[in-house]
Amino acid sequence: MEEFLRIGVIVKPQGIKGEVKVIPLTDDPNRFKKLKEVYIDGEKRKVLSAKVGVDSIILAISGIADRNEAEIFRGKYLSVDRQNAVELEKGRYFIVDILGCTIFTDNGLAVGEVIDVTSARTDIFTVKCIDGRVMRFPFLKDLIVSVDVANKKIILKETRLKEVSCYED
Repeated sequence: MEEFLRIGVIVKPQGIKGEVKVIPLTDDPNRFKKLKEVYIDGEKRKVLSAKVGVDSIILAISGIADRNEAEIFRGKYLSVDRQNAVELEKGRYFIVDILGCTIFTDNGLAVGEVIDVTSARTDIFTVKCIDGRVMRFPFLKDLIVSVDVANKKIILKETRLKEVSCYED
């Protein structure tokens, strides 16, 4: 499993005091209010303040004192180490842990590998199938038999998967 989890991307400087505008890569942007430190390019930095907006976060980060310094960080990802990540509720998973999982049906059929997850009201999984096609499906509770991220294995109900999946042309 990945040691670090990406939680946001810096999209631009904000103001003249070195603050940065961040697009969150998490389903709960309010997590940033409790954030004490982040990693940028593997370097640990303190979070001095966080303001949560409608679609972005404004962060003040140690070592970024003005707009020019903030500009250097445009496009950089913010990460946290796994041991300091938020604890997930049962049945919730980090996307990075889902990527690369092999999908199987409850009848033992190997379907393919998860190559992308699109966050929406219901996450949409993209799977590169064994036959080379690309399949997408919503990750619904009534579809899931089991998820084992440690062994990179997800088992789904075959009949329900046929009902909700679609293939690219």
